[in-house]
Amino acid sequence: MSDREQWQKLDEEQYRVTRCSGTERPFTGKYWDHKGDGVYLCVCCRAPLFDSRHKYDSGSGWPSFWQPAEGADIAEVSDTSHGMVRTEVRCGRCQAHLGHVFPDGPPPTGLRYCINSASLDFTPREG
Repeated sequence: MSDREQWQKLDEEQYRVTRCSGTERPFTGKYWDHKGDGVYLCVCCRAPLFDSRHKYDSGSGWPSFWQPAEGADIAEVSDTSHGMVRTEVRCGRCQAHLGHVFPDGPPPTGLRYCINSASLDFTPREG
């Protein structure tokens, strides 16, 4: 599927978040308190990004993970927008904006991948 075809299948919120580096309001995304067992995929290209086994409730209102899924292609980019210095997280395959990673997460990594629900899709684990 071409880039154009990938982006055309997104709804307005998914496009705003993934292609325009937008952010959804906290506690509004469909996965912020989701408890299913499975894998979270990039909504644009379906690349596996995060495993539900690494998800935790950070209290931030966004889905939070302490590490990406094994073998996930995650790109990190310096983000100096809005007068802050942060690390933006993108899908390494299609460069969709996912959210940001912060150094205030739980053990064992100490990281908090704060991800927009609009950038994710979910597939339950088989078995």
